[in-house]
Amino acid sequence: MRCLLAFDKFKDALSARRACEVAAAALRERHPDWTLDLCPLTDGGEGFAETLTGAVGGRLELTEVSGPRGLRLPAPVGYLDCARIPAAARALLPGVPAEGRAAVVGLASASGLELLPRDQRDPWQTTTFGTGELVAQAAAKKAAFVLLGVGGSATNDLGLGALAALGFRFLAANGTPVAAPVPAEWTRIARIEPPAQAFPPIFIACDVTNPLLGPRGATAIFGPQKGLAAADVPQLEAELARLAALLAAACGQPAALAAIPGTGATGGLPFGLMVGAGAKLVPGFELVSAWLDLPARLAAADLVLTGEGRFDATSLGGKGPGSLVREARRLGKRAHVFAGSLGLEEAGLHAITPAGLPLADALPRTAEFLAAAVGKL
Repeated sequence: MRCLLAFDKFKDALSARRACEVAAAALRERHPDWTLDLCPLTDGGEGFAETLTGAVGGRLELTEVSGPRGLRLPAPVGYLDCARIPAAARALLPGVPAEGRAAVVGLASASGLELLPRDQRDPWQTTTFGTGELVAQAAAKKAAFVLLGVGGSATNDLGLGALAALGFRFLAANGTPVAAPVPAEWTRIARIEPPAQAFPPIFIACDVTNPLLGPRGATAIFGPQKGLAAADVPQLEAELARLAALLAAACGQPAALAAIPGTGATGGLPFGLMVGAGAKLVPGFELVSAWLDLPARLAAADLVLTGEGRFDATSLGGKGPGSLVREARRLGKRAHVFAGSLGLEEAGLHAITPAGLPLADALPRTAEFLAAAVGKL
């Protein structure tokens, strides 16, 4: 029996790689003769740089950057040979060179929501500056291009923090610099000055289809998930619209870019980097699938095990485990999903947490519960 183990992270509990290892250990106890193929997944959030860099034999470099509330912390940049990028993944990155060194950055490692305790989660105060520092480091090391995964952010800052790290200046009406362009300071910003230098090509891996503004936009949909009070949504939305127009004018770009699907991801960072640095959006899971050679690994498998912290209707909207299960079933493969909790009821889905156990008590025991559930199956 050949089994593909392709888990995403269990948020606040297990990394994708660790989840694969726990499931593999449980299977080996009962089926030592099975062939196990471990393939950690990423949706662009936690583990993005580590997963994609490791898959092609690259290396990680840690650097100290500003976290979402300014506290300095170590975050990785993955460096890899362009020649080692699989052809199917390269086809999704138009114009990338066949030679040289590429950089992979995960926003979640520098500006992620999970880096903050709940009482520190406040989109008025959080910044993507640290993500910009990682991109700037890659540019300083002459990366041929930067691939940026943008899931799991703590921010709603239009990517202005990242742009500040890349040399953009934000000025008050009297010309005084606004050093930290977090949303709480936006009312002071009257002018934006782009830097003179050029940036390497930046590709943003993203499956979110929300536009920047409106009822499906960054602030309305994702702001409350990051700690924004419902009463503050209209005010932050209005300032986001104003700063987006100001940035577009400063960079000579049309403000209509805000309507492009995906610009509302990560608190508007894709819009900021598209307008300010010429970034391009690419389909996240499709790229990850091609990068990890998932189609071939899936075709070779007799059984597929996947999972994540919570599996619900959003998992079927382009995220890793949902897309993997859909494709496995299309190919007639047996597929099972293990999750801490479920928002769907159908065959092949397994909630690993005992009923009634509080989340705070369940999280430290996630590995134990996953191993037990896989063993039972």
